[in-house]
Amino acid sequence: MDIGTILGLVGAVAVIVILIMIDGGNFAQYYDKHAVIVIFGGAFAATLLRYPLGVVMHGIPMGFKAALGMRSISPRQLVEEIANIADVARKQGPTALEKLTISDPVLAQGVRYIADGYDADFIRQTMETDKDKVYAELDEAQKIYRSIGDCAPAFGMIGTLLGMVNMFANMTDPSKLGPIMAMALIATLYGAVVANMVCMPIADKCHLKMAEEDICRSIIIDGVIQIRNQKSPQVVKEMLLAYLNEHDRHELAEAA
Repeated sequence: MDIGTILGLVGAVAVIVILIMIDGGNFAQYYDKHAVIVIFGGAFAATLLRYPLGVVMHGIPMGFKAALGMRSISPRQLVEEIANIADVARKQGPTALEKLTISDPVLAQGVRYIADGYDADFIRQTMETDKDKVYAELDEAQKIYRSIGDCAPAFGMIGTLLGMVNMFANMTDPSKLGPIMAMALIATLYGAVVANMVCMPIADKCHLKMAEEDICRSIIIDGVIQIRNQKSPQVVKEMLLAYLNEHDRHELAEAA
């Protein structure tokens, strides 16, 4: 689980709660059913106008999962593990790979292809197709959350304008002006919170996950193909180092 996402969300909620408590702690005055309807209903409806229902219903849980999830292994650890697998394959043969316990499921699948004797072209094509599918799903989730994040503040403004129209229509009764104006402003508040605390951060997380998956899966695919072609562990490791940043390369060199 991505601790940064949890800490960021908890911190943002804590800031709002503290501000409300400083102002008197009346949480009830910050709830309005009209604002809920205009923000959540309006933003969801506008997103449905942009994307098919199936895409929206798939993208919402996918983005949430991407924001909270983390890869079990880093690119640097992948390079080290692939080099170790190459060493086993070089010394004991491809059949020995069936006995290995591999932490990353994508890498484990690639190693099974090697152990089962599939040719390099089949392995690359299959794993590249799976990589493109995951990349497309993350891109889809990113677009859905970015769409909702774009629409929520706009519908918050719509809610505020509707409230102001209602307020001006009741100018003869001053006792109604305050509650109506408060309702109008709450819609803007909800729109800003939904966009900046939830949707846009999740969209950005999906974008980062796309880059992370691209690097990790490229390392895995190239590493598996090199092992399938019976390259030496050192050659495999040196080739995969190109995917790492300078810090990770330096640490691997020191460890070696």
